[in-house]
Amino acid sequence: MAKIKVTQTKSVIDRSKDQKLTIEALGLGRPNWEIIHNDTPQIRGMIRKVSHLVKVEEIKK
Repeated sequence: MAKIKVTQTKSVIDRSKDQKLTIEALGLGRPNWEIIHNDTPQIRGMIRKVSHLVKVEEIKK
């Protein structure tokens, strides 16, 4: 399965509650935090919701 690295680039201060919860569900919390996820439709949907707050990179094997 493909992997993606998600990096939070902006703070969640002054963002809506659902965006804050989505960032938390992705395992992020502060700018410049990174986490690696499997590339699933569920993760892609969460990333789409907070795309203005994160950067996504595909990990090549």
